[in-house]
Amino acid sequence: MTAAAAPPGPTGRAAPGPWAVALAGAAALAVAMGIGRFGFTPLLPMMLADGVVDLRGASWLASANYLGYLVGALYCTFEPWLRTRWRRDARPVDGPRRVRAGLVATTVLTLGMALPWPAVWPALRFGAGVASALVLVDASGWCLAQLARRHAAALGGAMFAGPGAGIVASGLCASAMVAWHWRAASAWLAIGLLAFVLGAPVWRIFRSSADDALASTRPAADAPVPGAARAHSRTEIACLAFAYGLAGFGYIVTATFLPVIAREALPGSPWLDFFWPIFGVGIVIGALFATRLRVAGDLRLLLAGAYFIQALGIAASLWSPSRAGFVVGSLLLGLPCTVIAFLALQEVRRLMPAHSASGIGLLSALYGIGQIVGPALVAALLGRSATPGAGLTWSLEIAAGALAAGVAIYLWMSRAFPMTRPE
Repeated sequence: MTAAAAPPGPTGRAAPGPWAVALAGAAALAVAMGIGRFGFTPLLPMMLADGVVDLRGASWLASANYLGYLVGALYCTFEPWLRTRWRRDARPVDGPRRVRAGLVATTVLTLGMALPWPAVWPALRFGAGVASALVLVDASGWCLAQLARRHAAALGGAMFAGPGAGIVASGLCASAMVAWHWRAASAWLAIGLLAFVLGAPVWRIFRSSADDALASTRPAADAPVPGAARAHSRTEIACLAFAYGLAGFGYIVTATFLPVIAREALPGSPWLDFFWPIFGVGIVIGALFATRLRVAGDLRLLLAGAYFIQALGIAASLWSPSRAGFVVGSLLLGLPCTVIAFLALQEVRRLMPAHSASGIGLLSALYGIGQIVGPALVAALLGRSATPGAGLTWSLEIAAGALAAGVAIYLWMSRAFPMTRPE
């Protein structure tokens, strides 16, 4: 369907068109996810080389970031209930304002990692995790609602190219800084400035009006739903959230430690600093492909396929720890990464049309738990393994198994809960 013209803006100015909304969402996610969360990954080898952190310490820094993400996601999940129960406040969440605050916080906290105070780094990574969750939930909810009003829901896939673009940008910057023999502190300053450059141009897109923000995803009163149907949906959303948590656990080991894993397998290779940007390129390609997907039918089967592709990506680097294996593995891991998020959020909108923001927060919380467990598991296995390489290999095998379990859950859901999506 052709995208509709943009409705009037809150001050009489023309409201942003569909592509402007999608690209603004992409930029916000590039800052919050590609830099705020994953900027740590390409800079980790520099921090290790500078001797400011060891591999086990890096695992706990990663877990601090993902714990912050969990806290932010839980806040988004329960905030509507808290506002109505404790504050007696039925006003919708001002999503655009919170996106702006999250972009500022991400930039400042990233710049703060340049400070020579290791004791505060966990707090900074925790804060960046909180900000990334708020931006993900609010930017996703607001942009998807705006695109739906413009009859351009498929462009939501383009929005989810943002994390990949941020990963590519930060990864290439890190590669250049390694070649120029920069220290990690200078590198953190550089990607903090990159966050500002990416976020500033879309600042004006995220503006509030009386009828947008997240209100369009949360009507004032729920439509009556039969009790059996409600129970059915609750079971489905619980299964969806658990499977989504497995995705968070399944990919995070590679997404956090890919440059380190590559250096263990291919010491001295000129390709070492390019595997992470290749992962980001895979995310961008997958997200753009998602714009061609028909958001109808049984999306759980597509989710099962996406999990399977990611599992193959992990397996590729295990079966063939070579340049070709890491290139193929990085691409396969990245291709479905944000497609999974896009499809899962569409399922939330189907199962919880009156409370989609809370549903997005619930899924993000389970995803966050999976991400916390992943690096913590790596730290534990490194302490029990004869070599770092053995610990990382063991971790990757467990991660691939988690994604395979997710495939099984979605296939079971497809049979146990036949589709009720209106066509």
